[in-house]
Amino acid sequence: MPALDPRAILDGRPTRRPSVGAIVTIAVSSACLLAALVVTSAEGPTFLEGLFLAVLPLPLLLAGILALDRLEPEPPDALVLAFLWGAGVSVLVAMGINTAGLTLLWTPLLGEEEGFVVTAVLTAPVIEETLKALVLVGMLWFRRHELNGPTDGIIYGSMVGLGFATVENIHYYTVAGADGLAATFVARGLLSPLVHPLCTSLTGLGIATAALAPRGWARVWPVLLGLLGAMTYHALWNGAASLGLEAVTAVYLLGLAIVVGLLVVVRHDRARIVALVGEHLPRYGAVGAVTLPDVVMLTSLARRRQARAQVRAAGGPGPARAMRDYQQAATELAMLHRRLDRGLVDQAAFERQRGPLLALMLAARKVVTPLWRPDAPPRSDPA
Repeated sequence: MPALDPRAILDGRPTRRPSVGAIVTIAVSSACLLAALVVTSAEGPTFLEGLFLAVLPLPLLLAGILALDRLEPEPPDALVLAFLWGAGVSVLVAMGINTAGLTLLWTPLLGEEEGFVVTAVLTAPVIEETLKALVLVGMLWFRRHELNGPTDGIIYGSMVGLGFATVENIHYYTVAGADGLAATFVARGLLSPLVHPLCTSLTGLGIATAALAPRGWARVWPVLLGLLGAMTYHALWNGAASLGLEAVTAVYLLGLAIVVGLLVVVRHDRARIVALVGEHLPRYGAVGAVTLPDVVMLTSLARRRQARAQVRAAGGPGPARAMRDYQQAATELAMLHRRLDRGLVDQAAFERQRGPLLALMLAARKVVTPLWRPDAPPRSDPA
């Protein structure tokens, strides 16, 4: 019997290697990112300072986004692909189209100042959000099994937007020059670092909703509504600066309200997922994949963390990874049942995916059972 590959099983593919399509997309996006950086480096003498300031908050922002992904972590290659698409293809193509529109259309029609405003308010939101959305639509088409709920869409959209914002900030810091660098960093790096992730997360929310819908218009309208929401907030943000402090404040507060709303959606989605675990996993007690204490542990983020910590303390990092694999396989199995119930996979596909997940759960359980004490008192669950 071949050895189990936990990463491949959890990612739902034959091997842990990324697909050819993912590799090609990452390569093209990386080339576009390099081209965008070369173009930006020629725009001013503060390129290196701009690069440093744009990358400086990146670890914290990435940690914040990935913190939403604890219950059912997304494949690393898909997250990298989303980030690089935003940082590479989206930025480079948007730079070309926005500049061409400003130079060839709006400036001749309206003058330089008005043309810049129209480009920022009308052209840029439509072009940039459409380009960022393309990779999410590609995921809906080719990797729909990765989109198991609103949280997944928010995470992927945020990763695309964060990639775009990082490279765009390098551009703005570079052209600001030494005199305006500090003020630009405060405005873009400290006060509004989440504008692009916030906008594209709305598109991602629509994409994830479509992924769980039946074929037809039920899959189209959520995507269009999400993209429209992204474009609208992007346009409001870009236009507020020309309308004064009150407009900026109002749009900023609207953005905070959207962030809170998205966090509420994520919290509700977590509750839905753990409810699925409690609904579908007990049936696998007969084959030895779960016991009642396992189900209790699996339906709480706090108990999951405590179980991993116990196993790590008793057996080291290897068994701790086995416990993490067990927890994620159980979560994936519960969501697979939901997809079957909603008619998103047929019975044959369900059986093909269920078998490896059950095998992984059984193998992991043999490792962790001697090391885990389910009677230990749980901590409070913040989720």
